[in-house]
Amino acid sequence: MSRPTDVTAFSRSLERWVTLQRMVLENFKRIDESVKTGDRLDLIIHTRLAFNHMIKTLKAFDDWLQDPFISSNIPKELLVDVWETTLKMMELLLELDIRHTSQVKNIIEEASREGRLNPILSQLKDLGGWRDEDKRGEGTSMSI
Repeated sequence: MSRPTDVTAFSRSLERWVTLQRMVLENFKRIDESVKTGDRLDLIIHTRLAFNHMIKTLKAFDDWLQDPFISSNIPKELLVDVWETTLKMMELLLELDIRHTSQVKNIIEEASREGRLNPILSQLKDLGGWRDEDKRGEGTSMSI
């Protein structure tokens, strides 16, 4: 028979995590309009902040599901909820990636045909200033 475990510290840690996540969520909701009406740099910076927080949260969730203490105590219904939500998020992410990458490809091709590419960046690309490998294709992102 198993003996009761003091989970007070663990419970407090989980509560702090939930509180932090709520604060981050409210912060992003609060700044949404100002970011959308901000300049391109605001959009890039805040999108990257959101990506970084999502990456951190996904890593923590993955670690969580690998923890035998957690995984052995989670009911199947909760795991089904996690799976269904994960699938929806993955679908949204992949749809965004497909849409955005396709649009950027078209924009770059059109700008190239019309001679509107930034000449400095085009020269950098020609000089090999672009990454050798890019996760989206053949070295299309700069590493400056």
